[in-house]
Amino acid sequence: MTAVDKVEVPIVQIKNLTKNFGTTYAVDDINLEIHQGEFFSLLGASGCGKTTLLRMLAGFETPSSGTIIIDGQDVTNLPPYKRPVNMMFQSYALFPHMTVADNIAYGLKQEKMSRQERQQRVEEMMNLVQITKFANRKPHQLSGGQRQRVALARSLAKHPKILLLDEPLGALDKKLREETQFELVNIQERLNTTFIVVTHDQEEAMTMSTRIALLHEGRIEQLDTPRRMYEYPASVYAAGFIGLANIFHGVVKSQQDELVTITSDELGADVQISHGQPLVAGMEVSMIIRPEKIQVSTAAPDQTNSITGVIKEIAYLGDVSIYHAELPTGKRIKFTQSNVQPLAEQPLTWDQTVTLSWSPYSCGLLTQ
Repeated sequence: MTAVDKVEVPIVQIKNLTKNFGTTYAVDDINLEIHQGEFFSLLGASGCGKTTLLRMLAGFETPSSGTIIIDGQDVTNLPPYKRPVNMMFQSYALFPHMTVADNIAYGLKQEKMSRQERQQRVEEMMNLVQITKFANRKPHQLSGGQRQRVALARSLAKHPKILLLDEPLGALDKKLREETQFELVNIQERLNTTFIVVTHDQEEAMTMSTRIALLHEGRIEQLDTPRRMYEYPASVYAAGFIGLANIFHGVVKSQQDELVTITSDELGADVQISHGQPLVAGMEVSMIIRPEKIQVSTAAPDQTNSITGVIKEIAYLGDVSIYHAELPTGKRIKFTQSNVQPLAEQPLTWDQTVTLSWSPYSCGLLTQ
């Protein structure tokens, strides 16, 4: 969302961190630095190691090897209660017999904070997440979104230096999840607390994060800002995981300055792509073309990077429509169109032949 002011020493330093269960490596030699005030996301598919990594930060899992340093202190072997972190669980884990206020105050009471200080802190947290009017309700009397706010307030009540969140919005419906994403970012920015979030939802990570670590098979596939991760994926896996992508394979034919000519049997044509690094003729590469970068026309191809296709699938999503067009090679390519008008004068339809084109500067080239 916003740029992060980097400090000299990161608040979290992870060095050569590994966690294996027998011969299976859940986390495999990860090195990572997270800075004060970041909204940092650990993103990946199920089984990629993101939750195991979060649990090691919290102290609920012991690393097989490696080091975890938080705020300058080696906490690798410290129990959870001695770490300057707190964790908000996916299930929220609220005490059903306690009121909202008592749930928020529970951790403060365990720390022997005075009654007056507890009351002030609880009121501060309830105001922060806008649940003051629910102070005397029990969890079962709250909606899912309200319970989520209570869990967040309880997690923040002890003023942890780092808040760990495990799929915090997973139990919410889509509309409420989208609204809560922005609320979480606003709260995090007001407190300047470091948030580290585990999510499998790419849209959620892209919306909330200052930086994202995309994990794959226990390793970091790419570490970047949301914009750079989308526009400049580091690998075919990253390109396919973040957003919609057309990925075609080809062979380098020639290169003139920054323009590379690629021969692609899958596209059935030679195409040009801008690429800053020199490539060798005959090298195998992958091309990444985002659906929204593709222009559509009913005229015949008349330029570089123009191909014909027949529309086979249409998905209407309200603001945009996603089309799947079949190329003469049998491969399919996805493109999107914004639904600016309620009904276009000449809407694209099934089995219609169209020409698809894109700029050499709006697609990507990967050598891995």
